[in-house]
Amino acid sequence: MDEYSDVAGGDVTIPAEVLVVGASASGLSTVEALRRKGYAGRITVLGKELHAPYDRPPLSKQVLSGSWEPDRAVLRTQEILSSWNAEFVQGDSAIALDLLTRTVRAESGRELQADAIVIATGVRARRLPGQPRLNGVHVLRTLDDALRLRTDLLDCSRLVVVGEGVLGSEISATARVMGVDVTITGPQAAPMALQVGPLVSGLLAELHSERGVRLRLGTGVVGLTGENDRVTGVQLGTGEVLPADVVVVAIGAAPATDWLADSGLRLDNGVVCDSRCRAAEGIYAVGDVARWYHEQLGGLMRLENRTNATEQAAAVAGVILGEDRPYVPVPYFWTDQFDAKIQVYGALPADAHVEIVDGDVSARRFVALYRAEGMVTGVLGWNMPKQARQRRQEIVDAFGDLVPVH
Repeated sequence: MDEYSDVAGGDVTIPAEVLVVGASASGLSTVEALRRKGYAGRITVLGKELHAPYDRPPLSKQVLSGSWEPDRAVLRTQEILSSWNAEFVQGDSAIALDLLTRTVRAESGRELQADAIVIATGVRARRLPGQPRLNGVHVLRTLDDALRLRTDLLDCSRLVVVGEGVLGSEISATARVMGVDVTITGPQAAPMALQVGPLVSGLLAELHSERGVRLRLGTGVVGLTGENDRVTGVQLGTGEVLPADVVVVAIGAAPATDWLADSGLRLDNGVVCDSRCRAAEGIYAVGDVARWYHEQLGGLMRLENRTNATEQAAAVAGVILGEDRPYVPVPYFWTDQFDAKIQVYGALPADAHVEIVDGDVSARRFVALYRAEGMVTGVLGWNMPKQARQRRQEIVDAFGDLVPVH
């Protein structure tokens, strides 16, 4: 465990000033947790976007469909933000970090120095290799992305979604409800196959097909076709071209760490941290960008979900204020597609033994336990949120059977 031993220890000095880089859900939650825990020092938040901090899960569903106005996705009202007595510097991006002086340089030339820095820069959407600049081609990560995509979908007859993961599946479902002709494509055999395994992904495939989504799965995408600077189709590895007026590329995301390349921090699929989410003395990472050592699972972990953003922020706020506890969450995410509400706790290995312990698969209302080597690793609920949450304790109990690594 020497490689991941805590990078700081002993007596803790409460920092006079904290700088949060990223006005994301995790960044905002860090500020909120610091104030809730009684921190009275100065807090500055540096954010890339001009928008007030907003929630991302609604972007692919309520905001995209138009059932929510964009303002409804705002994380906290201006009154609450003001009550935290924090300075928000918006519309300016971090471009460099000096570890020795704990100084962040921004794109505007502004330099911000603090006793403790929390990195909450999240992830950026991946694009197809060599993706051409064509009108009608979208990614979905920001509020502006969602609004641009919605505008195109309202005047669109054929949408192709490249990527069959959580985001691609949600966008496909939302667009279909909007009345768009939707095709989803990707290398996996069914929607969310990598996230939930063959049983549930097969059910999702049935659900999408029943609702009119065309599934063109099990094949890779080699490129896009276009005419007069407008996308016209998606070319598959088989040579087939799927006609499209609009294309969404939803092939995952990469941690936003480019600005840290020369910082001296260890970067490997995120900002690598110890079990306290500490990357260096006085430097922490939270949310999608953080890859920290999970003591009970005995390895590095990075989670891209809303729940982790909040929980990890609270844990880091505690460490900054002198608490000495490892961050050992039970991973959790959820997705809403058509009338399916799916909650997932823990890990769902592809080769896990799956047992239905409540409800009925044929009724699409059930709870499944996932076991690997005889141990419960995960719980999935389909339209049974309460029952799935109750089963979460079985994963906590399984964690207790693991030998913590110190």
